[in-house]
Amino acid sequence: MNIHYFNGKLSSGFVALYSGRMLQFAASGLLGLFLPVYLLMQMGYNVIYVMLWYLAGHIGYILILPLGARVLNKIGLRRSLRISVFFDALLYTSIFLIARDPFLFSIISVIFLVLTRMLFWLPFHVDFAKFTDRTDRGKEVGLIWATKSVLGILMPIVSGFLIYYFGFKIVFILAILFYLAPIIPFMALPRTKERFEWGVWETIKNFFKKKNRSLVIANMANGAENAVALVLWPIFIWQLLKGNFVAVGALSSLIIFVGVILQLLVGKYTDIFSKRKLLHWGSIFYSIGWIVKIFIFTGFHIFIAGAYHQLAAIFKDTPFDALNYELLADQGHYVDEYTVIKEMAVQIGKALIIVFAIIIAFNFGINWTFALAAIASLLVNLL
Repeated sequence: MNIHYFNGKLSSGFVALYSGRMLQFAASGLLGLFLPVYLLMQMGYNVIYVMLWYLAGHIGYILILPLGARVLNKIGLRRSLRISVFFDALLYTSIFLIARDPFLFSIISVIFLVLTRMLFWLPFHVDFAKFTDRTDRGKEVGLIWATKSVLGILMPIVSGFLIYYFGFKIVFILAILFYLAPIIPFMALPRTKERFEWGVWETIKNFFKKKNRSLVIANMANGAENAVALVLWPIFIWQLLKGNFVAVGALSSLIIFVGVILQLLVGKYTDIFSKRKLLHWGSIFYSIGWIVKIFIFTGFHIFIAGAYHQLAAIFKDTPFDALNYELLADQGHYVDEYTVIKEMAVQIGKALIIVFAIIIAFNFGINWTFALAAIASLLVNLL
């Protein structure tokens, strides 16, 4: 597959991965923004319980990763990606059933959350590093983020209307169907021969090695910032807009709209200009956006701050992801081992910031957790 935007020909592996992620983005576009709100409603409107649910998922994934990577040797990376599709469906089914028994289905859903992360993310990152080319990697990352943004324009407003008129059930059903659909493109994935060779102790030792410190700290910081964006920001704007699902969906769609074309442009220039310079300035502007979000009080403030943040995120996330995949691809035969280190760092960052966020939210309010995200945004420069 050859498109003029790219320097070379897109590999069949990248096309399969991209197609699968596109369907997953459609599913997460329906549920992602409102999932923390749904959990909040089912857990007695206690934001601490919601954060504890996410914290359990991150800790579980951290603990299972070194051993789970060796289990994937027996399953195979390609088969693992395919199996993860069904665990996604089980995950969101169990989350929906939390309404029936919050304690039981919270535990079951966390188990499925950990398993689907283990089965999907390690094979995906390994395959993405292998099936993308250095000369086009920034543009390929940009294409994925732009696709997510395009779907992010439509899906939140559709989801908001569906929840308002029909409730959460129809949204969960549609999302589960979208999560099952990637099995089709994943069937076309070429086979890779990577095997995870490190034991648990060797993985831990390499995680703490000095030469890997920048990779670890930068990904911990990126994971921490993402956790605030995905969990606390949706709850904050839902509360600020007084529980109006349609308004939350429409405003989120409008915010995402401003960044779609820019995403493709930045992806192109990421391969021309210094990725590190783009990352440096993008992270500074993105950090400022989190500080601004601490002091917003109206829907108009949400739009202005969100639109600014959407723009700044493009300059931060595209070069950051491209650099990450370059570092992984440069490891050659050890690409899967270093992917495990990266994933462990991301999850540790998310877990740590949720612990701090619980303390801050309990004493000062959700909005002050955005200060933590601002600090984390600057630390991605260590990559």
